[in-house]
Amino acid sequence: MTRSASSATTTTATVRLDLWLWAARFYKNRALSKQAIETGKIEVDGQRAKASRAVKVGDALKITRAEETFLVTVLALSAKRGAAVVAQGLYEESEASRLARDEARALRAAARTGYEAPRTKPDKRARRLIRALGDIDAL
Repeated sequence: MTRSASSATTTTATVRLDLWLWAARFYKNRALSKQAIETGKIEVDGQRAKASRAVKVGDALKITRAEETFLVTVLALSAKRGAAVVAQGLYEESEASRLARDEARALRAAARTGYEAPRTKPDKRARRLIRALGDIDAL
C-alpha cells in the first residue's frame, strides 16, 4: 500500500520533458518539442536530455528555438496546456537570458534595415532573371 502511495507522489512530483515544454508553450505541440529534444536543442542542467526525462521543480533548462536561446528555471509542473499567463508561471527566465535575446533581436532588426520588399509581383522578364540566377547556384 505504501508502494502505490509513493509512486503516486513520484508521478505528481515530475513531468515528462516534452510534455512540460508543450504545457509551458515553448512549442506548439508535443511532436515539435520531442523533435527539438532529439536534435539537441534542449539541455537540462547542462546535459542533453531525452523526451521522456522527468523534469522537476528547480531544474535549469537551456532551450534553443530558432535564433533565440532561453535560460529558464522550472518553478512549477503541469501536464496540461493552459492559458499563456498560466504557462508563464511555470518557469522563470534569467535576466541575462532576456537581455541577450533582446540584444540579438535588435541586431537582426538592424541587419534588415534598408531592405524594402517589392511592391508588386515580378513581371515575366523579372521572373526569367530570377530563374536564371537560381540556375547559377546549381553549378
